[in-house]
Amino acid sequence: MSLTKGRINRTGKIYFHDASVMVRDDGGLPQEWEARQAWDKTLKKQVFLRIVQQLNRMGWICTVPQEYVGQYSDSFARLHRSCEKGELKGELKIFGNTVEFEMWQDIITPTREDRKGRYEFNKEKIMPYMLRLEMERTRQRITRYLTNIFTGYVVEGKRTVERGPQLHAVSVLDWIKFEYQQGWDYDSKLGRPCGEERCGNNRSADESTIKHGERVWFYDRKGRLNTGIAYYNINNMWWVVTGKYDVCNEASFHLYTSLPDHPRKKHNQKLAKSRLKQELDKAVAVMNFERAIKLRNVLYPNGVEAAA
Repeated sequence: MSLTKGRINRTGKIYFHDASVMVRDDGGLPQEWEARQAWDKTLKKQVFLRIVQQLNRMGWICTVPQEYVGQYSDSFARLHRSCEKGELKGELKIFGNTVEFEMWQDIITPTREDRKGRYEFNKEKIMPYMLRLEMERTRQRITRYLTNIFTGYVVEGKRTVERGPQLHAVSVLDWIKFEYQQGWDYDSKLGRPCGEERCGNNRSADESTIKHGERVWFYDRKGRLNTGIAYYNINNMWWVVTGKYDVCNEASFHLYTSLPDHPRKKHNQKLAKSRLKQELDKAVAVMNFERAIKLRNVLYPNGVEAAA
């Protein structure tokens, strides 16, 4: 049954970010508990569920994430929707006075060996062309729908800045500052998000405490040791600044607060073994058995039976 019954008087702003659309309602959060509960319920019904309805019309499959039910609660899980349309993934969530729909894909993930495109930088830029078109179509349809339904919703455009040496771009520190200010957990007194001490969000790989603004070390996806300055991001994720324009987003359990032993040793055994197996398969495919035997001996120095 349709939720639409004429235009509704709500004021708010709609922002575009990296493969996402964010709706920030300007109605104001009541301080009293009962009033706040009623306000949250109205926002969910009038905005959140309308976006779910629109996504369903566009062919998206939206479900309540069951993992949140077990990990948190049913009421918390119902503030989220896991969404999927072909190879395009998404999550819709509501927090405070904000509703956000984030999209990503797991096909092209140049910096994520685990193929989790949700945690990539520049999700729009790395998307395959057709998925990027569908992402933009979805974002525009949601925007048009909300601005038609609500009398005071306006589009503010993209809430993002470019990072790099090019004209009109900014340094990585200015970029991080901008990202901080867009977050729902931004603390104006600290000038950054808070919460790194909760739930072990600042526990490092060497069982130490990561401090905002201090040097850390980490291994990249090819097993090479890197170093940089850590700035808290969200949950257990930290920005690690490695240059004037370069930054990585790393989990706390991947960071070291002191220089690891044997820093010149590459921790890439898994990646190296995978690459050797690919080369072995190529050699067998073209019947280059001499090369295949050499690669086999490198992969399985104790014999294939022993490795199995």
